[in-house]
Amino acid sequence: MGLTSLLPLVILFAVVGGAAYFGYQIYLWSNELADRGQKHMEKKNMTFTKDGGLKVGVKEMDAEEYADRTQR
Repeated sequence: MGLTSLLPLVILFAVVGGAAYFGYQIYLWSNELADRGQKHMEKKNMTFTKDGGLKVGVKEMDAEEYADRTQR
């Protein structure tokens, strides 16, 4: 009688534990995905600002080359 009344509680803990593990794995995966995306954007000289904007950097170019490209 005592063991049969504890069976639903054990099943509940197993389901909640499985859901918590699954949620934690999704959390880890999403953080890894965000880090990879940020590194990929930084390679292209693009960064996100704290207020949500996008800042695009320009590769260094000397004045003569800049003048040549803009005059074309």
